[in-house]
Amino acid sequence: MNPILEMNGIGKRFPGVIALDGVSLAVGAGEIVALAGENGAGKSTLMKILGGVYQPDAGTINIDGRAVTINSVSDAFALGIGFIHQELNVLDNLDVAENVFLGREPLWGGPLKLVDRQKIHADTEVYLKQLGLDISSTTPLRKLSIAQQQMVEIAKALSLSARILIMDEPTSSLTLTETERLLQVTKGLRAQGVSLIYISHRLGEINEIADRVVVLRDGRNAGSLARDEISHDRIVKLMVGRDIENFFVPPSETERTRFAEIRNLRTRRYPQKELSIDIRRGEVLGFAGLVGAGRTELAETLFGVDAPLAGMLLLNEKPVKIASPKDAIEHGVYLVPEDRRRNGLILELVIRENITLPALPRYAAAGLVRKDVEEKVAKDMSARLNVKAPSVEVKAANLSGGNQQKVVLAKWLSLNPKLLIFDEPTRGIDVGAKAEIYQLMRRLAESGVAIMMISSDMEEVLGQSDRVAVMHEGAITGILEREQCSEEAIMQLAVGKRNGAEG
Repeated sequence: MNPILEMNGIGKRFPGVIALDGVSLAVGAGEIVALAGENGAGKSTLMKILGGVYQPDAGTINIDGRAVTINSVSDAFALGIGFIHQELNVLDNLDVAENVFLGREPLWGGPLKLVDRQKIHADTEVYLKQLGLDISSTTPLRKLSIAQQQMVEIAKALSLSARILIMDEPTSSLTLTETERLLQVTKGLRAQGVSLIYISHRLGEINEIADRVVVLRDGRNAGSLARDEISHDRIVKLMVGRDIENFFVPPSETERTRFAEIRNLRTRRYPQKELSIDIRRGEVLGFAGLVGAGRTELAETLFGVDAPLAGMLLLNEKPVKIASPKDAIEHGVYLVPEDRRRNGLILELVIRENITLPALPRYAAAGLVRKDVEEKVAKDMSARLNVKAPSVEVKAANLSGGNQQKVVLAKWLSLNPKLLIFDEPTRGIDVGAKAEIYQLMRRLAESGVAIMMISSDMEEVLGQSDRVAVMHEGAITGILEREQCSEEAIMQLAVGKRNGAEG
């Protein structure tokens, strides 16, 4: 193989941190190389150096056998390097086509330099069709779901005609159907000779599409796997330096009693559809479905973010009124939201302040918050959840995705939850932190907490759920016991076919 890209001995330091220490990576023409590693292993830093966001302190980069210097993002574009970032880089006040061609708009009118809107919309429609995305190029970004916005990012990368395409967690907010479509697109790009560097915590995706896997650990090369060597266990062992046992923790066989009952609930998203289901103490009730099925709207209604149009929630067979998150918190109903950075944390506050924020009166005396009491609780919760940070005075913005999720959990666990709703609990979280969160979720269930788990990760739904409720357009099309669960059974229900088990 003659590599199109060679990165040799790349080093990068930040104040107090060695992010990369002599890392090397080679990619051949028309090859998909998966880049794996835990959060903080150096994957994103390495890719930001290739994408021109950072400059290396040591090492060399060769493209087509020629040494290159990449001082900016525009340098990377000029070399044919495209980058799909994990965090969305879209402007929601613009439409789809304007986002796809932002900063590269074709012009007409000579010195007037008018944007050729007809061309950008026509060209964007081609990329949307290639991705199987059934939206108009004139749709404002603010009207799209997170998954659809992610697909717009991918359309933007396709429009660059990149020879080397970096995909950093491109499917973290996509459903199974959308993910499958994206994986087919990546295979098609490979067939056209495009080289792809694919970063994902979903090891099933890596197994499906990667020609090779390169693993980083603690800013160094930990090893690589050829196509015929790739397996879940081998990747995990290289990532964490050990075998992880009990990745998914199976439920015990104890009898579970009903704690919560959702009765004839109608949400603003689907005002004509009623939804009823019971949630048992000590179970993990998975909620599967395509993006737009109404799962997040259900969670936000139960937590008081949105008021229900009809129906009720019963706890211990007693109706409760939840008109605001404050009401939900008083009843022990807590939500771990899908977008933890926007809705689960205040990033500029430190760990201590985030953990104690929902119940400040508990930490106050004579109307003043006692920092020493806050600090004790925050330290205890951080230790219990194995939050990796030098102290509880570190800003939430400076934590990895897995540790941010643990802080969101610590906030609620300090208040003794009764019903805990997880919306995409491990989105963008590395395999080691995933295993910890799954184990914590199971321990909570076994202690009697009722858990709702909304997830678009099929492996997660099948591995972690005691039962699975499948939603389609605001209604539950079926409820599957653990032994009935399969990818095919869930997908049949997710597209609207009922199994008669609703309720």
